[in-house]
Amino acid sequence: MNALQLNAEIYRAMGAIAEDETLLTKVLKYLNGLVSKKEDETLMSKEEFFANVDEALEQSKHGHVHRMRDNESLDDFLRRVG
Repeated sequence: MNALQLNAEIYRAMGAIAEDETLLTKVLKYLNGLVSKKEDETLMSKEEFFANVDEALEQSKHGHVHRMRDNESLDDFLRRVG
């Protein structure tokens, strides 16, 4: 199905619920959720996530890690490595 057909199908479906305010509210909430997900630059795909995990594991094998020092607070550790 191409974009023109998808748009036509969406408008047809919207016409079927246009008189029902409850359904329209649900559709709007859902669409806003999709838009916010698309615009969220912090989201990554499953493949990107696991590639990052693999890279971190590889770095740790080569000793590229940060360790907390004895009696170091978490705040101090985060300031030091950040």
